[in-house]
Amino acid sequence: MSGPPVGARADLPDGFAAELIAWQRVHGRSGLPWQHTRDPYVVWLSEVMLQQTQVSTVLAYFPRFLLRFPDVRSLASASSDEVMALWSGLGYYSRARNLHRCAQVVVAEHGGLFPRSARDLALLPGIGESTAAAIAAFCHGERISILDGNVRRVLSRLLAYSGDMSQATAQKALGSLAQALVPKVASGDDMTAYTQGLMDLGATVCTRSRPLCERCPVSALCRARAAGTVEQFPVKTRKIQRRHETWWLLLARRLQASGQIHWWLQRRPSHGIWAGLFCVPVFDSDTNLMDTLDAVQRDKLRLLEPISHSLTHRELRLQPMLLDFDEQDAGVVSNGQWVPENALDAHGMPAPLRALLLAQRPAERLQGSEPAR
Repeated sequence: MSGPPVGARADLPDGFAAELIAWQRVHGRSGLPWQHTRDPYVVWLSEVMLQQTQVSTVLAYFPRFLLRFPDVRSLASASSDEVMALWSGLGYYSRARNLHRCAQVVVAEHGGLFPRSARDLALLPGIGESTAAAIAAFCHGERISILDGNVRRVLSRLLAYSGDMSQATAQKALGSLAQALVPKVASGDDMTAYTQGLMDLGATVCTRSRPLCERCPVSALCRARAAGTVEQFPVKTRKIQRRHETWWLLLARRLQASGQIHWWLQRRPSHGIWAGLFCVPVFDSDTNLMDTLDAVQRDKLRLLEPISHSLTHRELRLQPMLLDFDEQDAGVVSNGQWVPENALDAHGMPAPLRALLLAQRPAERLQGSEPAR
């Protein structure tokens, strides 16, 4: 495999920026709701939402979030629960916590105005170098390159870059090359088109699998295509080690005489999976779940169909157990509360759990007619 060694300057291809800018203005994405603005708040919000999340998913959340929190001050003054409730379903919930904290810092320490430079933006909570570069380039025309996963893929193929992207030194070296490719003289509009072009190329043409090289505006400059090695880039030798876990979920349901359903919810710990969200009680084994119940409750417990849920580094098998309580029952386990079903949307909850609870309304999806023993 060819390519410049880590830390070395490459013989960069001429005309890359010009070709990319021209292509983006004709063929790039232009109708997304966060485009055509230089408002740092809007750009920041979209960039955070788009981290590891498809555009089609973000399109369902972005307008609703922006309607409720139209500026950084309204977001900063909101409660954590309200922010998490609106974020529920987007996943990677640490983004929402950092988003809220960042808004509070911008208001408290910067008078409600985002810093202008990428260097200062990257000092804010939850804003990495690539997000900071995007805000600075889109909003202030700063000559700086983004370097998210899509852009690493585009540039590693363009340069046939052999550095291992699982190593920080290789990422830093590629970042230097990315900066060297930024147009030398660029207006704010040029930087917007260039930055958006990098994003669009990685998302729609230079994709992870089956890249559309015949549609690429810089295919003539691409060294990996010339060598027939496009699929070999980017180089990443360290693979994610996925863990498999089974979680036992106690779905405690209280039926009111009025027909209203209440669910027993707890707040998850501040660290780990679903940190800070509301959730039903979680157990690491069926034995531990059973130990929290008395004999009568154990006889009433019913086994529901398991659910598979994939996270970045983990595969979860969620095994729900449904238990009905009478209206007068005070609670199930400590540190929880009964929440009316019509109030679930006001609580930040993991998407699969919300769907699971709502699915119990018409009829229980039982694995069998026999109660669990």
